[in-house]
Amino acid sequence: KLTVCLDMHGCPNRCRHCWLGASPNGNMNGDELIFAAEKLKPFAESFEIDFWYREPDFCDNYSEMWDLTEKLSDVKTSHYELMSFWRAVRDKDYVPWLFSKGVRSCQLTLFGGEEKTDFYVGRKGAYNEIVKAAELLLEHKIAPRFQIFVNKDNIGELSVIERLIEDMELEKRCESFGAEFNLFIHQGSCDGENEKLYDIRVSEEDLEKIPKKLSDMTLKYFRKKGIKEVFGEKESDLCRAFAQDRSTFDLRESSPVFYVDGSFDVYPNISAPSSIYKLGNLKNGAEEIAESYLENKSAAQKASAN
Repeated sequence: KLTVCLDMHGCPNRCRHCWLGASPNGNMNGDELIFAAEKLKPFAESFEIDFWYREPDFCDNYSEMWDLTEKLSDVKTSHYELMSFWRAVRDKDYVPWLFSKGVRSCQLTLFGGEEKTDFYVGRKGAYNEIVKAAELLLEHKIAPRFQIFVNKDNIGELSVIERLIEDMELEKRCESFGAEFNLFIHQGSCDGENEKLYDIRVSEEDLEKIPKKLSDMTLKYFRKKGIKEVFGEKESDLCRAFAQDRSTFDLRESSPVFYVDGSFDVYPNISAPSSIYKLGNLKNGAEEIAESYLENKSAAQKASAN
């Protein structure tokens, strides 16, 4: 199977944790979606295409684009438990549309209170929009799920989120329609914008600042026994292990996902789209893309395979 995701309109946010980076927003149309499908579909036994890979449903005609991707795909994955909170507070039809697509739980990301969340999302007003989006989800019997990213500069203010959960009565209100309120805390990846946050990554002693309630909810969500399991191994331990491991890794997959940006450059879903992963440009032909991927021609694939 080949899955192709176009960054048709980009994202309204510039999140400082985004592993996909902060590339310019695109302005692609349905004809360009059809073009991408026609070029890449012949290379797959099973094909699926989507109209976003950064902000879900950011374009105004999201419903029309969903229908078009259904027609262009051999199979269509159900709508992910992700949403555009930007759209939710501006489009009264959006959350009911999510419900109509079978969404019963939806993820929202917080970084603490208003100041920290606005800072990390990259625009003022984001926190209040997230809270409003959570209310809209509840009104339409969709359970909000909070994802919380922590670094050294915000792990100490998680009590703000505890109070938000209590003030909104999230657990009780989700239970009222037979759902469960979930929450989890973790750290960002090492890709994209996250790479710039290296100096403020949490260390082992910081984990003690996580409130017990939020820690317990995180362990339940990930089915782990201790919070250190969630945050993984120390960098120093990993570096020692990698120094002794001379093996290589084939980055090719039997069911790859390709990202197509607003300029039709194509990247595999391995890390942040960047020049070292670039497979080619779709305007130059899909053969170049397939050959580059299958023969490990991108700089990153070549280094990994050799």
